[in-house]
Amino acid sequence: MLSESSTATVRATLPAVGAAIGDIADLFYRKLFDAHPELLRDLFNRGNQASGAQRQALAGSIAAFATQLVEHPDIRPDVMLSRIAHKHASLGVTAAQYEVVHTHLFAAIAEVLGDAVTPEVATAWDEVYWLMANALIAIEDRLYAQRGLVAGDVWREWEVVARIEENDDVATFQLRPADDAPAPDFRPGQYVSVQVELPDGARQIRQYSLSGGPGSRLHSITVKRVHGDGSPDGEVSTHLHSATRAGDRLRVSAPYGDLVIDAVDAPLLLASAGIGCTPMLSMLEHLAATGHRAPVTVVHGDRSPADHALRTDHAQLTAKLPDGAAHFWYENPEPGHPADRTGLVDLGSIPVRPGTHAYLCGPLPFMRAVRTQLLAKGVPAADIHYEVFGPDLWLAQG
Repeated sequence: MLSESSTATVRATLPAVGAAIGDIADLFYRKLFDAHPELLRDLFNRGNQASGAQRQALAGSIAAFATQLVEHPDIRPDVMLSRIAHKHASLGVTAAQYEVVHTHLFAAIAEVLGDAVTPEVATAWDEVYWLMANALIAIEDRLYAQRGLVAGDVWREWEVVARIEENDDVATFQLRPADDAPAPDFRPGQYVSVQVELPDGARQIRQYSLSGGPGSRLHSITVKRVHGDGSPDGEVSTHLHSATRAGDRLRVSAPYGDLVIDAVDAPLLLASAGIGCTPMLSMLEHLAATGHRAPVTVVHGDRSPADHALRTDHAQLTAKLPDGAAHFWYENPEPGHPADRTGLVDLGSIPVRPGTHAYLCGPLPFMRAVRTQLLAKGVPAADIHYEVFGPDLWLAQG
C-alpha cells in the first residue's frame, strides 16, 4: 500500500506523469540500451522496440499500477502483475535487473519532467516503482521455486525431432530435451521462450504457446512466419522457418503463462483468431484426454480455411468432447460455407451458458470485440481471460 503522503503526491502528479509517460518510456529505453546494449541484443524484442509496442506496454503498465494505487489502494492489480511476472520468468529476469531499470527510468523521469520532479515527487514515484517491482520479484521468485529453479536459470537445450508444415506460413516444431531428461510439466495454455542466434550474433527471444497437450515426452510449438507488410519481417519466426530443421537444437525456457483453465467443471468458451488457436489446441487436447463433460464452445476466426493452422485438429479435438461445439468464421470462405459464419466472429447466434468461463487469444481488436460481446451476454469480466502474443497493449490503450 502506498503511504499517505505519497498517495497525495502521486494523485496530484499523475496527470502530468501520465501525459509524459510515453516520452519517459522512450527516453528510458534509449538510456538503458546505451548503457547495456546486450539487453537489446539478447533479451528485449528488437522488433517491438522498433515499432514502439514495448514502450507503449511499459507506459500502460506503470500508469495502470499508479492509478490503481491511488484509486483502489486496498486492491492490488494481481491479474496484471501475474501476467507480467510470467513473461519475466520465461525470460529469466532476476531481481538485480530491477535495479538497472530503476536507475535509467528515474533518470528519464527527471530529464523529461525537469523542475517538476521535486524531492517529494521523486520519493513518491520511487515508492510506486518499488511497490510494483517488489511485487513482481516476489511472484517471479515463487514461479522459479515452483519449478525448482534458481532465479533466472530457466534455459535448457532442446532438440528438434520433427518439423511439420501446417500451411505456407505455419510450421510445428516437435522438441525433446537434448539431455534426455524428462520434459517439464506444463498447464494447457502456457508458453515457452525460444532463443535463437541470428546472423548478426544477436540471441533474440520470442514466446510460443505449447500447442500440444501436457504429459508427452515431446513439446510442440507452432510458429507463424511474421511478414512485416511494410515493416521488417519477424526476426525469430523467419529464422525458425528458414533455418531450423530436425536435428537442430534450440534454447528453450521452462513453461510459464497464466492463461490456464482453473474452472474445470464450468462451461467453457475458447475463442481464438489466427495463430491464437495454439493455446486453445493444448487446452482442447487436455480436456479431451481428461474426459471433460461440461459444455465447451470453440470459436475461431481466420482469413480463410487455408490460413487456419491446425484446422483439422481444432475440429477433431472439439468433436471428442461429449458436449463440444466448434464454430469457425472465415473472411474468405470456401464455397458452401455458411453465410452466418462468413466475415468476423459474431457471437450473436452462439449460446453462452450461465457460468461460462471464456479464454481468448488473438489480435487485440479481435479480443476486444469478443470480450464486448461476452459482457453483453452476461459473462462477468472476471471470468474472461486473455493472452496477448507480444507486449500487452490492452493496458496501454485503455
